[in-house]
Amino acid sequence: MNSTRFPRTARVRARSDFDRIFKQGRRVALPVLALHWQAVDVPPRLGLAVSRKVDPHAVGRNRIKRVLRDSFRHHRHALADGDYVVVARPGASRCSGEELRAAFLALLRRAGAFALPAPPAPGTMPAVADPCLSPSPSP
Repeated sequence: MNSTRFPRTARVRARSDFDRIFKQGRRVALPVLALHWQAVDVPPRLGLAVSRKVDPHAVGRNRIKRVLRDSFRHHRHALADGDYVVVARPGASRCSGEELRAAFLALLRRAGAFALPAPPAPGTMPAVADPCLSPSPSP
């Protein structure tokens, strides 16, 4: 069996699951994506929320979901057990596929979702050149 498949069991689909994760889970965010996650005793599952506010065109919303699903499939084996819900923000429609992948992986690292240790940072404060990856300002 191919380990990079994305079966139904790897998806958060029920509204009650989304509500539980949003209410009881933890959250980290970047300007283009927000990650809500909750540690539970199930293999990693992904849920996506991409509204019309992000992109009014279905093609754009589906591109964002496709990129995030693909990135999740390739990193699923290294993630800690639990449910992960990614909420796209309006800036996501202006990001390329690579920028979305990088933002998603940055969120997973900030959340501590990887079961494997993260590589050490080269300095105390790495430079952020990409606006899609810079942390959102605190209000």
